Amino acid sequence: MINLKCRVENPNQVIDMLAKGTITPVEAFILFKEIDEKKSEAVKPPTEEKIEDIMKELDSLVGLTKVKQLVKEIQAFVEIQKRRQKEQLVSEPLVLHMIFKGNPGTGKTTVARLFGKIFKQMDVLQKGHLVEVERADLVGEYIGHTAQKTREQIRRALGGILFIDEAYSLARGGEKDFGKEAIDTLVKAMEDHKDNLIVILAGYKDEMDWFLRTNPGLRSRFPIQIEFSDYTIEELMEIAKIMVEKRQYKLTPEAYAKLERVLKGSKNSAYYDKMGNARLVRNLIEKAIRRQALRLVNQKHISREDLIYIKEEDIAEMEEM
Repeated sequence: MINLKCRVENPNQVIDMLAKGTITPVEAFILFKEIDEKKSEAVKPPTEEKIEDIMKELDSLVGLTKVKQLVKEIQAFVEIQKRRQKEQLVSEPLVLHMIFKGNPGTGKTTVARLFGKIFKQMDVLQKGHLVEVERADLVGEYIGHTAQKTREQIRRALGGILFIDEAYSLARGGEKDFGKEAIDTLVKAMEDHKDNLIVILAGYKDEMDWFLRTNPGLRSRFPIQIEFSDYTIEELMEIAKIMVEKRQYKLTPEAYAKLERVLKGSKNSAYYDKMGNARLVRNLIEKAIRRQALRLVNQKHISREDLIYIKEEDIAEMEEM
């Protein structure tokens, strides 16, 4: 039996060996398979994203003009400080912990994930992954439990970004609440792992401002504060168009007009800050797709156009959501 680990890279070699009887048909099959696998590996594109592609992804997001500008400033700042270090010039410390202020659905998590990718490419972070947590993931039920839970989440986030949503909830229980223990553990970890961990605290603007007032020491540890404004109706309609096209659907003119009317009306809702913006658009589109399916499922003849177009009656009113 031939040693199948021998260097055989050309299918013609296998054919010659098979013709000479030096290998069996089964061994020839194994060698052909190995050659094909090597070819596949050779032509595989690199999975690593280039920073230019990540910035293009950022630029493709609807709205977020001020956020995009600040992201580019931070990217430029990091690059120049690294170059100054190479030239043995005095450089500013790379303290990149951040506060994200804004309502749900305004792009905070998406931007945080892009930050992770950018900083990995710039060798600021080893992995660049995002670990998203909230109070329940950090705060325990008894003394010592909170520090243990918080350290576990920090360990998961090392090399990337720890994203704490509704971070202000950590301070709501007062001095005796275990949330304070989570904050203290977090602050210590930020110092211990300052070269390989970025912490982003996120939440509603007013609540985050209150949070920083209750713990003045945090403000200096989070030098970058980004405010995410609510989307305009025009931006929400652009987001809806992108979502629909990505799923290979289209809105009829009547459906488009109704969606715009529903979104305009939603701005006056008392719950808009919690369920509005891109989150509301996504829910409306997904609801419309389900209603379209219900409308079509018992229809005798379904054309390609029927499957593509979302009609006015498929768009739900706010009270139906």
